[in-house]
Amino acid sequence: MRTLARCLSGRLGRLAAAAGAALWLGAGPGLAAQAAAPTLVLEPCRLRGVEHDALCGKLRRPLDPARADGPQIDIHVAVLPAIARNKKPDPLLFFAGGPGQSAIGLAGPVSRLYARFLNRRDLVLVDQRGTGRSAPLACEPESPTRPVADSIDPARQAKLLAQCRDALQKLPYGDLRQFTTTIAVADVEAVRQALGAARLNLVGGSYGTRAALEYMRQFPRSVRRAVLDGVAPPDMALPGSFSPDAQRAFDALLGECEADLGCHARYPSLRAQWKSVLGALPREVAVLHPVTGREERLTLTRDIVLGLVRLPLYAPTLAAALPLAISEASAGRYGAIVGLATAVGGGGKGMELAMGMHFSVVCSEDMPRLALRGEQPGADFGEAMLAQYREACELWPLGRVPAAFYTLPPAPAPTLLLSGGDDPVTPPRHAERVAQALGPKARHVVVPHAGHGTIAVGCLRDVVFRFIDNEDEIAALAALPADAQCAAQLPRPPAFALPMAPGTPPLPPPVPAPRPKPLPDPSRYSKADR
Repeated sequence: MRTLARCLSGRLGRLAAAAGAALWLGAGPGLAAQAAAPTLVLEPCRLRGVEHDALCGKLRRPLDPARADGPQIDIHVAVLPAIARNKKPDPLLFFAGGPGQSAIGLAGPVSRLYARFLNRRDLVLVDQRGTGRSAPLACEPESPTRPVADSIDPARQAKLLAQCRDALQKLPYGDLRQFTTTIAVADVEAVRQALGAARLNLVGGSYGTRAALEYMRQFPRSVRRAVLDGVAPPDMALPGSFSPDAQRAFDALLGECEADLGCHARYPSLRAQWKSVLGALPREVAVLHPVTGREERLTLTRDIVLGLVRLPLYAPTLAAALPLAISEASAGRYGAIVGLATAVGGGGKGMELAMGMHFSVVCSEDMPRLALRGEQPGADFGEAMLAQYREACELWPLGRVPAAFYTLPPAPAPTLLLSGGDDPVTPPRHAERVAQALGPKARHVVVPHAGHGTIAVGCLRDVVFRFIDNEDEIAALAALPADAQCAAQLPRPPAFALPMAPGTPPLPPPVPAPRPKPLPDPSRYSKADR
């Protein structure tokens, strides 16, 4: 099948290049009906981490939508073509997170996560303006061997960001006001028109859910289905929610350790140890550099340690080691806490953020809403991260955000919202509010023991596939309550512990997870997929 995909993509790509016109695989008459659509030429290309050929192109767009004759930028697009000849007319489009991630940079993991869709649907990746190769607003990368102290020093990071801002403003496309979500999703709509697809199936993760919601608001007729994983609403005021959401996730971790026989036996005084860690700060410590392995000495402050502890909460497999890391830190050994924080986001270049785009979005869309949201900071986490964003945004050029951006009209198409119960940044409380606003076409599923991002967890990718693949809107929504029950049965990773010395008495066994229910009836799968 992969050979067939290579042949199809190569032949069709060459035809598109020769014709000098836009190409949509399988669009048929849809393209002829859009004679005024923007021109997008797709040619064969190879993407990092993707085994088969893709089709790549770029679409010219005005930097400032109000000045069509002003500076232009290229929006880069990649299409992973479906294998089947008789493919579905509505592709899957992925909105990356961050804000600041490149969708095309994530092509490898995204193609594997949504491999089942590629049987009969094309997968479209658009580098949102400011990310990837679409007028990138990336800061100068730092060496991975730089001292750990430099990596975690807030003052140094603020200085580097200010230098980056000044450098970005000197670029031909350096008007940092033109990178808001509202402008960016209009680029995506232009891509849809150029491809000739009547409707899209949207999948967004984290900030990508905000982009998907804005696309649904502006272009409701262009949406067939939507899946929002880790919902970040437009009125979230992100820097203000960091602290309370992280506090809730961290408090839940401590409580779950106390309730688990095995974890409590290993770490019977975890809360007291945590208080002793915070009480001993600031403190000079010795840690091993995660890349060079050399020992370094640095001073850890309360804000730095809280920032280090927050990061592993994103992934339950890493958070499971936090009780050990806290216990070690209470004894003066901070290597585990530093090591866990550096393990987050270790997905190569695809996981990097274009920090200029990140702050162009957050400073324009979130910071003005802080007073309206009125979030109370967490007891431990305080306002350290909020202070960093305030400093960065003080001199950042702000884009115009229409008032309608912060509204949530009823969903124009069936919409599935997913939340991880232990997510420290987009917990279920945000998706609950969005689901209510979206109305009868929205369903919210909480995966109790998941962190930030759920589609890759257990059975969820199949739940998402069946939801999108179902031709009937009513049936797709009606099947979700029973179909998604599997999510509630996914166990929490047990607390990590160092190997016990010989002769150490055994600990109580962990509480067993519920027995899984039988697999869904095969008749619920589409005939084309069997």
